[in-house]
Amino acid sequence: MKNKKNLFQNDSAIELPINIVVMLVVGMVALAALIAIIPPPTKNMSVNIDESGMKIGGTISLKSGNTVIVDALTAKNALTLVVKTTVTDPDGNPVRDANVVLRGLGGVATNTTDINGEAMLITDTAQVKLGANQNEGTMDLTITANGFYDYDKTDAVMIVKTK
Repeated sequence: MKNKKNLFQNDSAIELPINIVVMLVVGMVALAALIAIIPPPTKNMSVNIDESGMKIGGTISLKSGNTVIVDALTAKNALTLVVKTTVTDPDGNPVRDANVVLRGLGGVATNTTDINGEAMLITDTAQVKLGANQNEGTMDLTITANGFYDYDKTDAVMIVKTK
């Protein structure tokens, strides 16, 4: 009976709830600090292929859209394609310094977007070639930028051979 009386008169048990409250407050402050340093979430990009065409000699001929029409005589040789793209965020603001890659049909073109979110892609070094019995082909577009989801579009540009 003597021990029972001492247990109820002991005030040291009050420290446990106070310690729990202090640890909870400190933990919440630490969690808030961690959340504050997490980078902002990534967003989607809006990509538009403004113009596409070919470079013959030193002359570039572009038409709006993502289709390049080539006659049969020109298609026998390797083609130098030119594609102009614009990259914006969901609010319509240009995305600069995005890496833009166009590849397919044996050709590749890379560039980065400028301050206006525009990139001109020219397949100079690895030129595009349609096969002898191939009347059409497509190229894929890949765009990466910090703070945005990667953009991958298969069959983004189409090359059509006419007779």
